Amino acid sequence: MQGKCVIVGIGNTLRGDDGFGPALIERLRGKVNATCIDAGSAPENYAGRIVKEDPDTVLLVDVVQMGLEPGQYRILQTEHILECGMSTHDASCRLLIEFIENQTKADILMLGIQPQSTSLGEAMSGRLLEALDEIENLIQGEGLCSMPI
Repeated sequence: MQGKCVIVGIGNTLRGDDGFGPALIERLRGKVNATCIDAGSAPENYAGRIVKEDPDTVLLVDVVQMGLEPGQYRILQTEHILECGMSTHDASCRLLIEFIENQTKADILMLGIQPQSTSLGEAMSGRLLEALDEIENLIQGEGLCSMPI
């Protein structure tokens, strides 16, 4: 991730692993040189704030159905996200990405994490809690570029 960065956590904390994005933002806020935004389950509501930051890089963090083992993650390019629509918040992510692309020159990436369960009322699974620790350490150590694509 290059230049001024905005990290956007997407998800519903009441739906088990779907709360991964907001949980990561909570851990990173104030610890990294990036604007960290908890966009909850309506990321399109934060589009103006993201654009106002005039970022070079936007990293969206959300659980994504990729057919991997729970807790595995990938950095996804924008065109792949828009073609496949894999996020659990597909429509709102699509709107957000298109708006940011039209309003900025930022590189937009998604950190997709394979969920185990997104059922209402569940806690985050152990596998995603482990991934949360790992990703937090990667981002804080500026090792994000070594993440699998």
